[in-house]
Amino acid sequence: MKYFLFIISFCCLGWTFAQEQQPIDYKSDRTRIDEENYPGAFIFTKVNKQVYFNHDGIEVWCDQALFYQADEFFKAYGNVKMVQGDTVTLTSKYAEYNGITQFAFASEDVVLTSPSNTLLTDTLFFNREKQESYYRSGGIVKDSTNTIESIIGRYYMEREKYAFRKDVVVTNPDYIINTDILDFYTETGHAYLYGPSTITGEQSKIYCEKGFYDTQKDEGHFQQNANVDYDTRNLKGDSIYFRQLDNFASATNNIVVTDTVNHSIVKGHYAEMYKDLDSLFITKNPIASSLQDKDSVHIASEIILLTGPDENRIVRAYNDARIFKTDLSGKADSIWSSESIGLTKMITEPILWAEESQITGDTIHLISNLETNKLDTLKVFDNAFMVMKDSIEGYNQVKGKEMYALFNEDNEIHEVNFIKNTETIYYVREDDGELVGIDKALSSAIKLNLESNEITDIWYYETVDSKLYPEEDFPPNFRRLKGFLWRGDETIRSKEDLFTGRPNFELVEIQGIQDPDLSEEEEEGFFETKKGESLINPRSSFEEELNSEDGERDLKPKPKKELQIEKKVKLEN
Repeated sequence: MKYFLFIISFCCLGWTFAQEQQPIDYKSDRTRIDEENYPGAFIFTKVNKQVYFNHDGIEVWCDQALFYQADEFFKAYGNVKMVQGDTVTLTSKYAEYNGITQFAFASEDVVLTSPSNTLLTDTLFFNREKQESYYRSGGIVKDSTNTIESIIGRYYMEREKYAFRKDVVVTNPDYIINTDILDFYTETGHAYLYGPSTITGEQSKIYCEKGFYDTQKDEGHFQQNANVDYDTRNLKGDSIYFRQLDNFASATNNIVVTDTVNHSIVKGHYAEMYKDLDSLFITKNPIASSLQDKDSVHIASEIILLTGPDENRIVRAYNDARIFKTDLSGKADSIWSSESIGLTKMITEPILWAEESQITGDTIHLISNLETNKLDTLKVFDNAFMVMKDSIEGYNQVKGKEMYALFNEDNEIHEVNFIKNTETIYYVREDDGELVGIDKALSSAIKLNLESNEITDIWYYETVDSKLYPEEDFPPNFRRLKGFLWRGDETIRSKEDLFTGRPNFELVEIQGIQDPDLSEEEEEGFFETKKGESLINPRSSFEEELNSEDGERDLKPKPKKELQIEKKVKLEN
């Protein structure tokens, strides 16, 4: 029992000793005292070996020093080197250390080296109690791949985190990051960007106001006005993921892709872009809009795919594809379009509305004049069928195996040709609009001339059968050619009609990037102990400057009086 009590007592005593303040140990080749100029201080000077201090795990070497033993405080001059275990090495021309608060200050050619990075600055503060270092006069941090510059920097050693503030520049062999607020984790290479930020690479430029980037994997995601510039394309979205390795980007919610060369814009709510493959995939109510002869052409579908280089870009829209321009609209299972050859294909059950005319067939081609960028020709392959509402009643109808039509300068159809097994039903009227009769004809080919969407002339080639029926002799059930189906109620009359009947997608909730710790923007709490007491010794050369309120702080506080120490020492040596 006594032995047990002895052990307990010994342990308690040892704990008490451990909690007591350890004095600063020192060694110096030469020591002198100058109470007139430096009351209370030992003046240490190097002769053969540097002046040496040791305190609670930190070692300091220098050429000269002022040591205030009563305050456990010293100032070191010339070739200063501080070492904390095997984790931190600091070199500078001048340094201070407070043994009571374990606070260090260094200035002029400061280099702080840790296992993962090196910091270069003009003035640095080191809080050993919190294991934090801080600079505010500009600094450069280098690791194996990155160089980071900023006006203000704070390093949390236990968390291996830097908080960079003001004019932050990250230089990497593959890109440059510019921002005002950057939190950087040295072990993982993770960077958090806040405020207007850009990442500029050889082939891309990213902008965001809140973002994350993995500097080791060269990938990240970005929010708040985020966009990616790929030469001639710009991708915007509520959230963007980017991968540097293969120039891949994906975007979620409120996507806008702008093509400056082809004067086109694609919108939707999810997109994937492979820059190296010249490929863009966009879904969730996508719509592609391009400029054609001072008018916009809009294509919408379930999925839109853009492929190919600028000079030969292909648009593919599939699953309920729809097209609209002010004087033309239509829909099909899929639409294929190439601006470089001026061809748009409507494939599988296509239907086209030109003014009040309805055109259907197995496949429809719209062909543009490459010089004028205007619609030139319309072709329908197999089961061509054209329906136009009569000016008063009924439907004028023309069908045949194939059809081609020509557009005039006003983008109106002015000539239509049907070939092979053609049939017509046509309401013949006088100039005053009175119905003469209903003409039904069969021929090998038919040509129609139109003016303002009204048939002005009809030519029948190799007519097989043609008869004009009085209205009362032509039964209503015979007034429809086989295959007739009027779908006027589906006509797309506006850009908004492209989305009629489509699902309203509930947008994915974006997981926001954490907000920055605003206390890390400046020096809040850094110069205080955990109990709120000042870390600065009253004798510090930095004390007067620290407490100034003019905002213009000289970050090289080395009074002339103390500089004279070095001169005297050199003379004595």
